[in-house]
Amino acid sequence: MTRTPPSARCCRRTRRPHRPADPPAARGRRPVRNLRAPRGRPSTAPRPRASVRRVARTYSHVVIGAGAVGSAAAYWLARAGAERVLVVEQFDLVNSLGSSGDHSRIIRRSYHRPEYVRLTDAMFAAWDRVEQESGLRVLTRTGGLDLAPPSPDGTDRLAVFRDAMAAGGARFEDLSTADLRARYPQWRVPDGTTALHQADAGLIDIRRSVSAHTSLALAAGVEFWPHTRVTGVDVRAGGVTVRTSAGDVDAGGLVVAAASWLGDLMPDLGLDFRLTLSEEQVDYVASSRLTDFTPERFPIWVWHGDEVMYGFPVYGEAGVKIARDMRGHFVTSEGRTHRPDPVTTERSREFLARHLPAAAGPALRSAVCVYDMPPDREFVLDTVPGHPHVAVFNGAGHGGKFASLVGSVLADLVTAGSTAHDIAAFALTRPAITDPGYAADFGLHA
Repeated sequence: MTRTPPSARCCRRTRRPHRPADPPAARGRRPVRNLRAPRGRPSTAPRPRASVRRVARTYSHVVIGAGAVGSAAAYWLARAGAERVLVVEQFDLVNSLGSSGDHSRIIRRSYHRPEYVRLTDAMFAAWDRVEQESGLRVLTRTGGLDLAPPSPDGTDRLAVFRDAMAAGGARFEDLSTADLRARYPQWRVPDGTTALHQADAGLIDIRRSVSAHTSLALAAGVEFWPHTRVTGVDVRAGGVTVRTSAGDVDAGGLVVAAASWLGDLMPDLGLDFRLTLSEEQVDYVASSRLTDFTPERFPIWVWHGDEVMYGFPVYGEAGVKIARDMRGHFVTSEGRTHRPDPVTTERSREFLARHLPAAAGPALRSAVCVYDMPPDREFVLDTVPGHPHVAVFNGAGHGGKFASLVGSVLADLVTAGSTAHDIAAFALTRPAITDPGYAADFGLHA
């Protein structure tokens, strides 16, 4: 029976009058002085509650969300000369509660569409700049493999990636079964398995990337409000009011990088597309031969079989990291569990036992994150139609590798009004966004 995933589509609700709360004292902001108070000794009598409406604070730009993309947008806004930037984050800064809390994300040029491939030069350049300015190593190059066992009908499962990389000008190498076994003897694959190799693929330390972007933004004067929830957004011509648990904020521009919480804000932004959430799981597996799987000896990889599996060399934990793409544990924004599934762990360990036996061992650690996806599982990277000062990003479960570049594009859109990068494929006007009947396809796009 086909299961229909719950959607994060939101219906417009009747808003109740909102009374902004006082900002938390812990923020250290200076209290408002009563200029009408009489001079002289202060009175000890109780003061009546003020009845006047508090004036909203004003910024040039507000960023909603301080994860991988939101922190990057803050950094690039500061670099672009934005005068006063505020980032609102519902949790701690550099937290592990979103999709940026684990150690690593794959970075590579292999993609199903040349539009992504053509962005990869700028992607690597953005990370190089962040490393140079922060002094923190974020990118580790390991090389990368896309592998495909022989299919029953003879379909070349790697053709779409090969064609996109060729069209996008990326360098890669075709490997036969014999080539693969000789170069990476850790693999046990059936005869007829083929592979694509990219020399400059690797991993992004996603948590370090958030720390680097956040630190650089703070040093540039960007203001962050952690532990602050956004309760609504009023969009008008040339400006916005962002309603938060710490009070209202006015701004000339807005960047929305709310990840899997985007659905809560869509009605206020005038957006109405299906945003599907799926809790996905990664596992770290211990082994007595971990030195065979260090980044110097073993690459990141994606296995394009009946199930799509992917993995990493030893990094961040004393274990090999492995996951199945799109296990399809669909949830709502309120229904996320954050709980690993032992059955998923065992399936990953069984894959290792078949194909990477030297890495197979006891389960070490599991982690859960949420994919937030439009129906075609492509990026959303655009300004809201009719409101060029409001930019939105949705990474569709594969945006981590592009986080710094996407942050710079978002900054371009709300400061310069355009970007030098071709992002037309990710527009809010494409059929997957505008057509309520668009058939969802959540197959691997990364």
